[in-house]
Amino acid sequence: MHWRSWDLNLKVRLFGELITHTFFWMYFPFMALYFSDTFGKDVAGLLLMVPPLLGMLSNLFGGYLSDKVGRRFTMLLSLSMSTVMFAIFAFSTSPLMDYFAFIGIGIAGALYWPASSAMVADLTTEEDRRMVFATFYTAMNIGVVAGPVLGSFFFVHYRFELLLVCTIIEFLYLFAIFFLIKETLPEEVRREKAKERFSLTQQFKSYSVIFRDKVFALYILAGILVAIGFMQLDIYMALYVKEHVMSQPLFSWGDWSFSIGGTSAFGWLMGLNGLLVVLFTLPVTQWFQHWSDRNSLVVSSVLYGFGMFLMAFTTNIWFLFGCMAILTLGELIRTPVAQSFISKYSPEDARGQYMGASSLQFSIGRFIAPMTIGLSQWLSPLGVFGIILGISLLSAYLYIILFRMIPAQQEG
Repeated sequence: MHWRSWDLNLKVRLFGELITHTFFWMYFPFMALYFSDTFGKDVAGLLLMVPPLLGMLSNLFGGYLSDKVGRRFTMLLSLSMSTVMFAIFAFSTSPLMDYFAFIGIGIAGALYWPASSAMVADLTTEEDRRMVFATFYTAMNIGVVAGPVLGSFFFVHYRFELLLVCTIIEFLYLFAIFFLIKETLPEEVRREKAKERFSLTQQFKSYSVIFRDKVFALYILAGILVAIGFMQLDIYMALYVKEHVMSQPLFSWGDWSFSIGGTSAFGWLMGLNGLLVVLFTLPVTQWFQHWSDRNSLVVSSVLYGFGMFLMAFTTNIWFLFGCMAILTLGELIRTPVAQSFISKYSPEDARGQYMGASSLQFSIGRFIAPMTIGLSQWLSPLGVFGIILGISLLSAYLYIILFRMIPAQQEG
């Protein structure tokens, strides 16, 4: 399915999400440093634990809302909120107001993504869905790569101007959604949902039904284990590289050499990850499109675990680049398949809620992942990376069990 044949909804959103995500990453990576400098490290650490927790609740609410009143309405609500919050952030003169605006932007983003993913599923066929999700993932990662590079200059020297432009960009995207995008929630589903009373109790009941689905609950558990491993890229791996990878030549020519180590080596590794994601998401998705969801998810977990584990045996930057390539391949195989699986597995009238609930695996994984820092005080790098490998292999095993249950469930 070539992008030229895409529905206008998808084209508008692909471009809009590329731009908004790039500007998001121009400020987001620097907020921890900003709040640490403003409030102190201890207070900042506590403050930064709040957004992921609120994000979990907002994801669930966004999924519920997108199924009840529509994908388009939920996205418009999210963008209206983020426009206002960026404006407050830009004109704020209080660090506390900055923090509340930052939380508001995070809540708005969490509301948006379940509706966005559900709309992609609404507008694509099962055979095209992986490639479409992969294209959106590539666009998102262009922002992840380009945003911090631009933000390292603009956030430091022109913070007000950057946040003001973010406000304008969010408003223009809101304008585009309002005039160019049509609702994709099926009319019969919307009429049926309209009969239900809107309440937090009803929302809780809806999600309780979802989580009683044993297959889906197992999928979430396996995903949490994968997410714990994936989050180690900027948690334990960052610590390991900083403490153990000493300065060493990356390139040399005669008497000239360019050396990296510690923090700079970590920056190069993350840069390689981002570059590989941008360049190879679509080719890898194309190469593996005939693989089953089961094999793709199992192999991706194994590749990710071993890519991390092999780092324990080397401090050579080029070998570490090789390890990064292995684990990035696992990431590239997994991401479009995971999104496609949920859109296939979820019933049409609860697709947004399943998408919202699916995001919990990343939120919970992000919450648990920092425990490896504490473990590193008692265990060697080999021990910590071994635990990461074990978690990844356990997730692969859970995926095997999960796909054994699906045919049995369908037969029953």
